[in-house]
Amino acid sequence: MFDTIIKGGTVVDGLGGAPFVGDIAFQDGVIAKIGGSIDAPAREVLDANGAIVTPGWVDVHTHYDGQVSWDTELAPSSHNGVTTVVMGNCGVGFAPVKPGQEKTLIELMEGVEDIPGTALYEGIEWGRWESFPEYMDYIGSREYAIDVAAQVPHGAVRYYVMGERGKQNKDATAEDIEAMAALVGEAVEAGAVGFSTSRTIGHRSLWGTEVPGTFAPEAELTAIAGAMGKLGKGVFELIPAGTVGKLEHMGGERTTPQQEHAMMRNISVSSGRPVTFTLIQSPDYEPDLWRQTLQMAKEANANGAQLYPQVPSRLIGYLTGLSSYHPFMRKPTYLDRLAKLPLAERVEAMRDPDVKAALLSEKEIKHEAPGSMENISALLGRGAAILYPLHDPVDYEAGIDETIGSLAKAEDRDPLEFLYDWMLEDGGTRFCSLSAANLPKGLEVLRELLEHSETVTGLSDAGAHVTLICDATMPTTQLSYWARDRKKGERLPLEFLVHKQTSRNAALYGFTDRGSLEVGKRADINVIDFDNLSVASPVAYKDLPAGGTRVMQPVTGYIATYCNGIKIRENDRDTGARPGRLARS
Repeated sequence: MFDTIIKGGTVVDGLGGAPFVGDIAFQDGVIAKIGGSIDAPAREVLDANGAIVTPGWVDVHTHYDGQVSWDTELAPSSHNGVTTVVMGNCGVGFAPVKPGQEKTLIELMEGVEDIPGTALYEGIEWGRWESFPEYMDYIGSREYAIDVAAQVPHGAVRYYVMGERGKQNKDATAEDIEAMAALVGEAVEAGAVGFSTSRTIGHRSLWGTEVPGTFAPEAELTAIAGAMGKLGKGVFELIPAGTVGKLEHMGGERTTPQQEHAMMRNISVSSGRPVTFTLIQSPDYEPDLWRQTLQMAKEANANGAQLYPQVPSRLIGYLTGLSSYHPFMRKPTYLDRLAKLPLAERVEAMRDPDVKAALLSEKEIKHEAPGSMENISALLGRGAAILYPLHDPVDYEAGIDETIGSLAKAEDRDPLEFLYDWMLEDGGTRFCSLSAANLPKGLEVLRELLEHSETVTGLSDAGAHVTLICDATMPTTQLSYWARDRKKGERLPLEFLVHKQTSRNAALYGFTDRGSLEVGKRADINVIDFDNLSVASPVAYKDLPAGGTRVMQPVTGYIATYCNGIKIRENDRDTGARPGRLARS
């Protein structure tokens, strides 16, 4: 008797081949039979007629490093068909950590990834580990809806070895480098799936300083990669300098994208390990630098490197609304009278004409912590005219005529004043997005990035930027938008998109037991109502430790999601099952 038979679905197996109609049977968490009609007894038979059946998504760029302490559901990734997440990206995380170092690691995470420090202080079970292997054992003792894999972060390693010198980005000595390489080797040997670092000055701690490792010389990174090379496993993940531009207003990046690429190529060749790095289009450089980078990666890989540009599947946009960051939150009147009010009371108070006049005229008070994301309020105010109102479902091809600026112009009003009134509607639950202008052009860049032979999909940042970005829905959007909904440009084949976020990502991290629907592979499976798969406008939830807020986009269309053969989601609802475990390298 099989545990489950999924009958009559259109199977998109993750290998890139044409979809086919057939049944899938699995037993004890492993796919036992696939294809044709399977007539056999089973404890559960799921009718998938009219649905697509895919492998569970493998999301290689998440930040659940703290959330694994308090959330066994691992939302919102589990809501989006993800069955394996890789955390510990961008050089920030919570191990190794000496007693007394917790505050600095929290400030790094809060500054870089915008996870409230209050949640990290209260929600993390500090004291349960010091070394990275101990952190792995801690995660390994817990049960989740989906599988979790961890990378060892440069910021924590450097601070652990060098203390304040590492925190201040002082040069490492030969002894420091040897110690760091040993710690990374120890972590990977214990099951860490990689090492991560950030080299952009745009990534800063809560107090405004660059994260440890930002300016690390090539020799330091080569030694660390070499430790993984000796073990024959582990991925080197990084955010190169120049990823989001030259950042001249912050002092300017110290190296060029071309120099960074040469360094990554050398690290990969010398260590024999794959390197994955963030690649997006930046307006600060020549318009086709991203295309040049893809070509450089392809040429490097033809000569012994393993470089995998990591690209997003939708434009990254900053959210603004009364439950997130907004242009009025740092005004004196707001801070003194409104900030601590419940949303309904805040909306009512903001309808007062005198309050409105004050919030539109007052100068902002900057947050005491230079690295606080609250300081983005000024940018949101300056960009009011190019904000896009978000609707349900979200339209990723909205035109310039749908921006706040265009809507305000039609009524002969100031964009910021128009935005103020707009945000108070629907009880203050509305959100806008500050995303790239000229969306069709930007989306065409994304299409080329997605299609390229060397790229992997990632950058969802799931678990991070909890009130600024909602990109954890990227795996769902990747299917619904690119294979079904795109109107202003070429669509992409469904089987290609499934392959890109299943077996392609699984192969990068050495997950040989998952990522495709094949006999003998893990039964990590999605059954999806593809015709009705939908991503809604963001909704704010006050469900973080210490009462913190996070914003998530509700998703519909997942009939069932199985992790290791156990149904964790049914009709977009959590079943309560927790078959997910730590995935070690």
